[in-house]
Parts: sequence; structure tokens; C-alpha cells
Amino acid sequence: MSDASAPSPAFVRTILASRVGDAMGTPTENLTPTQIQERFGWVTQFSGDGTDDSLMATILAEALIATGGSAGPDEWAAGILAHRTEILGKSDKFFPSVLHLLEKLASGYRPADVAAGNMPSSSSAMCIWPVGLLHAGDPDAAAHHAQDLGALIHTGLADHCVDAASMIAAAVAAAQSPGADIDDCVTAALDAPRPDSGSLMRRAAEEAVTLAADSPDYARFREQYQLRFNRPIFCDSLETVPAALALSLLARGDVRTAVEYGANFGRDTDTIAAMAGAICGALAAALPQDWLDQLGAPARHSAERLAGRLHATALSYTEVRAGRAARTLRVLREG
Repeated sequence: MSDASAPSPAFVRTILASRVGDAMGTPTENLTPTQIQERFGWVTQFSGDGTDDSLMATILAEALIATGGSAGPDEWAAGILAHRTEILGKSDKFFPSVLHLLEKLASGYRPADVAAGNMPSSSSAMCIWPVGLLHAGDPDAAAHHAQDLGALIHTGLADHCVDAASMIAAAVAAAQSPGADIDDCVTAALDAPRPDSGSLMRRAAEEAVTLAADSPDYARFREQYQLRFNRPIFCDSLETVPAALALSLLARGDVRTAVEYGANFGRDTDTIAAMAGAICGALAAALPQDWLDQLGAPARHSAERLAGRLHATALSYTEVRAGRAARTLRVLREG
């Protein structure tokens, strides 16, 4: 396990903004925009620092840290299984695919087999942002790593959710590059899916991004999106990930705006707001002070510790990869 380094401010902002999005979107989850308006007006407040989206992301971050950055499906599966009691204690917050996966693992199924039969969901995309931080500035590497990890939860007819995870990871990785803006993040996300197999997810995201660019305002975009993109399963990543990317673009990368857009959007609001928060939090120069005050010192310190450990892991992992690349290059040149 890597020792903690001084936490990267961008890493801290990504963690906290994703958790705020998760928490702010929790009360409105699975409601329509009209129901949200009638019950809450415009949601701007939150309680706590996240739910299942945030817990799954923390488990993934811990797996990456424990393996020096090399975690794949087996290591993530071990981390999920190690948190079985905690997950089952919040089973009402977890999508059935994760609960089924957990029980298969507990029954001795191989990680390679547990995704079979799972429905489409956002269970990998919603928590994949640690991979984007690990590969800071390298969206291609982030996308490939996310595709490997996402196969733990999605396969077969649901494998477009793996491409969805690769898009979020790539966007967060791109946000770490000096001078990056939201257009760079969206471009990286659209480039992330597999060339042919990922065309379903890419087309959906491209259509959503175009709709956002052509919409005169948030209300009109939300209305048109709900008409055109709603899926039979409300948390299908074909619905949530294009929404998160488009809302981040519509907000021009402003983290408060993007998170509030997600929390008030309707349907899988906590996941949409969490993903938009991760992308725009990585871009932000600072998070809103009222968010930091609401989170409180313990939650901020927890994020700082995780950010420091993940940053140290990213540094050592990148050094190892660079050493391997140098050896391969030397062999090729001398061969």
C-alpha cells in the first residue's frame, strides 16, 4: 500500500464534488422533474457525503491503492467482498446487479463469471473516477483501465456500460491536464469507447452533447432529454452517462451548476450529479465554500487522506509504467 503524500488539490476536489453530487441527488432519485419541482422547488442543499455511488468509488480507490495502481476485476471483486457487511447494511441503496454480484462472489463464483446476466446500470460508471485520477492527464490509459474493471459488473448485452465507465474515467483524466476545459473533457469522453463495439454509447453521448449545445437553456434541455433518452431501466448508463456529460457541458464546467443540474434533472439524479461532480470538480479552481462548510471537517479530512494516498499511488504507478516502457523500447531498439 502506498504511503500518503500531500494531497493533490484537484484529487480532493474530485472526491468531494462527486460525494456532494451523490448526496444532493439522493432525495430526488427516481422522481420526475415535475415531482422534484413540486416537492423541493430547486434543490441546492445536501445531507451527508454520499451513498452507494461514493462507497463503491471508495472501495475501488482502496483496491487501486492496495495494488499500487494495477487493480483489475479480481482485486476490485476482493474489495467489494471485503465490504459485504457494509453493503448489505445499505442494501436498499444498491442496485440489484451489485447485490447479485456480491452474493455470487460470496458463493465462490469467479470474478470473471459474476457479470453474466446483469442488467444495464450505472454501477461501474458512477464510481470509476478514481481510475481517471490514477491516470491523470492520460485519458486513453484511463479508458482502457476502466474497460477492464467495468467487465466485473457488465458483459454481453449490457457491455455498453463498460464503455460508459471508460467515458467518465477519460473525462476525469483529461480534466487533470494543465489548462484543460470542459470541451477537452467531453472530447476525451467521446473518444474513449471501443471503435466498433462502443458505437452505441458513443452515438448516445454525441446526440446528448449536441442537444445540450443546441438547447437555449437547462429547462428546455431537460424536457427534450427526458423525451428522447429515457430508458426502460432508469439507471441504464445509456441514459445517465450522456446526461452527465451533456449537463457538464451545459454548465460550462462550473461545478456548482453542473451538480445542481444533475440533482434536479430527474430519474437517476444521484448518479448523474455524482458523475458531473467528479468531472467538473476535477476542473474547478475551488469548491463552493458552503459545500465545504456543510460537509464538515471529518468529511473533508477523509477526502484529503484518500486523495493523498491515491496521489502517491498514481505517482509510483506511473513510474513503474514508465520503467516498463523504457525497457521495452530498449529491447526493440537493440533487437
